[in-house]
Amino acid sequence: MKKALKSLSTVAALCFGLGLAPASLAATAVEQLHDFLQATRTLRADFTQNVLAKGGRKPQLSSGTVAISRPGKLRWEILKPYPQLIVGDGQKIWIHDPELQQVTVRKAGQALGSTPAALLAGNNELEKNFSLREAGQGDGLNWVEATPKATDSGFEKIRIGFAGGELKAMELFDSFGQTTLVNFSRIERNPALPASAFRFTPPAGTDVVGE
Repeated sequence: MKKALKSLSTVAALCFGLGLAPASLAATAVEQLHDFLQATRTLRADFTQNVLAKGGRKPQLSSGTVAISRPGKLRWEILKPYPQLIVGDGQKIWIHDPELQQVTVRKAGQALGSTPAALLAGNNELEKNFSLREAGQGDGLNWVEATPKATDSGFEKIRIGFAGGELKAMELFDSFGQTTLVNFSRIERNPALPASAFRFTPPAGTDVVGE
């Protein structure tokens, strides 16, 4: 479940005239990130997730859906191959593992901090928790690199890739040498999301750990 929480890691940006405008007039990737945070209040998307362990062990593949209502509310649901659910209501984060019949509860500020989830669902004060820099182009995407300022965030860096005005991918490099690649599809910006998406009640018989 700790790996699932770390993989929350996600954020989008606006690309203006990518590939069409002169380089001197195009917004930088960091500017695009800030523009997105100013213009996007909610987001919904599908994702696929590929976790590459240190040493070249077999990748862990999963897929699911994500919903965000900024600031602070998120729903990250892994559907395949093993269901897992992370729900944040702005005050608390619930991490539910149905197979283990266990829910871990943490305070939102404590759980998010300088993690990818702070980029995904946090407020607009990015530079408070991250150092941002342009990371160039690769795989047809423009990249921003975000380095957590906190030494205990669990992540070395996060890369966010955009193309054609859409968030396409995130790469998460954790402190254990593990790399997680998240690809996004069917992205909707500013959809109407039900309040129930960001509420969670532990199922009967579930062991609750934490707050």
